[in-house]
Amino acid sequence: MTAELNSAAAEPASAHFDQDDADVVVIVGSGAGGGTLAHELTGKGVKVVLLEAGGHIRHEEYVNNEWEAFNQMAWLDPRTTSGSWRVARDFPNLPAWIVKAVGGTTTHWAGATPRFKAHEFKARTTYGRIDGANLLDWPVSLADLEPYYERAEKKIGTTHRHGRPAMPANNNYKVLAAGADRIGYRHYATGPYGTNAEPYDGRPASIQDGFNFQGDKNKSKWSTLVSEIPKALGTGKLDLRPDSQAVQITHTSEGRVDGVLYVDADGNLQRQKARVVAVAGNSIETARLLLLSGSPLFPDGLANSSGQLGRNYMRHTTGSVYAKFDRPVHMYRGETMAGLVADESRHDVDRGFSGGYYLETVALGPAFLASFIDPGAWGPGFASLLDDYENTAGLWIVGEDMPQETNRITLNTSVTDRLGLPVPNVHFDDHTNDTAMRNHGYQQASLLYEAVGALSSHHTPPYPSTHNLGTARMSERPEDGVVNRFGQAHDVKNLFVSDGSQFTTGAAANPTLTIVALAIRQAEYIAQQLAAAAI
Repeated sequence: MTAELNSAAAEPASAHFDQDDADVVVIVGSGAGGGTLAHELTGKGVKVVLLEAGGHIRHEEYVNNEWEAFNQMAWLDPRTTSGSWRVARDFPNLPAWIVKAVGGTTTHWAGATPRFKAHEFKARTTYGRIDGANLLDWPVSLADLEPYYERAEKKIGTTHRHGRPAMPANNNYKVLAAGADRIGYRHYATGPYGTNAEPYDGRPASIQDGFNFQGDKNKSKWSTLVSEIPKALGTGKLDLRPDSQAVQITHTSEGRVDGVLYVDADGNLQRQKARVVAVAGNSIETARLLLLSGSPLFPDGLANSSGQLGRNYMRHTTGSVYAKFDRPVHMYRGETMAGLVADESRHDVDRGFSGGYYLETVALGPAFLASFIDPGAWGPGFASLLDDYENTAGLWIVGEDMPQETNRITLNTSVTDRLGLPVPNVHFDDHTNDTAMRNHGYQQASLLYEAVGALSSHHTPPYPSTHNLGTARMSERPEDGVVNRFGQAHDVKNLFVSDGSQFTTGAAANPTLTIVALAIRQAEYIAQQLAAAAI
């Protein structure tokens, strides 16, 4: 195992393909979708140019300090926000906490890897018509994805799956599990999670250091930075280009994409020719790039004949509950997310809403807790929340929110970024179903903590979004969405979307596992299509 770890530490050199090489696949974004797609395609002998807008931060460079790490990793380019969601009031310039660096947001994710449930792929059929919601069934089913879920779980090293051992329980989880048991929940565990309980695939076991959100210097948590990208580089088929922000996808007069314009680290505009382009920039930036790539042939944005590009933005229904006890919990010791309760992830309209949600442990450090526990608050009540930090346990509510056409990404032409391009505006309003689900989650979490002696509990509003979904959704019919069941644009056969943007609906589960599974499946399809000269 020592030799395996040492070999993993020495990252292979990047290949270098000519910018006029029209035989490459260009992938924009190196996170869960783009990084996985790059590994899978290069493993099949396909030449890949991977464009990443951020830098290449090595693990030894990560800073285990919340705000310093945030400023090191986060996508801090300007954005604007509108709508009635509280993020627009509390964090108007940061609707999403995503990473701008090689590895994308997999370097920041907490590691939860539940699968979608069968009914969540058939939301329109299961939930029926819900006023204000733009529901649609996915063009794929759980049965279609099951073999790819298995491959994704083995790739990630998901705990509780395929013989992988569980993570040890920390105090935050022990409080959660005891409360869950007391109020009658039966489906709770320390996973599935994508952090090693023992060495696996060249990555060491977790040292329970609690810095999952800050890059994981220990490399025990799966990310494309530590796993997929080094493996892809090892094939000699990956040209990794950090500090390369894509600004436009170009196309021929027949509507076939033929290259990507990007700005390099020196601020120079470059163009890489391409046989295929796959966009995986997270739902906000993916939609923005396709909108920026509009032309006389595609006046409303590239591949947007349906008018659905940028629409149906989802960020999951979330909220947190922090409970105070009379004895220390030390929630920050161990993994940031150390376990979950799945009982509420079912569909049961008797609760007053459609869809379901999970309760997952979460632990913020003092700096982040002060910023997010009650934005804008001050005074003795707020100070007492911080004074009780050592005696606090915390959990996060994460559930399915409703796609709405009016929740969307648009270009704000009155505000520009450092490159002079319109910034994305993120508009979001909670659906009444979202609000009912969040309130139910608050209620159940408080009951859970009260059952094990909590002195009080505090309900925290949603943080800046991290589960950004929709905006280029899958659909059976071209008029209903942007891409087909393989993430292939309905309008442009050699253009693909490879991240959470392609989600038809959000489901309750954290999305990374499904993004990885879809990328594995998409890579198979692209390779087949390339071999058959069909794209």
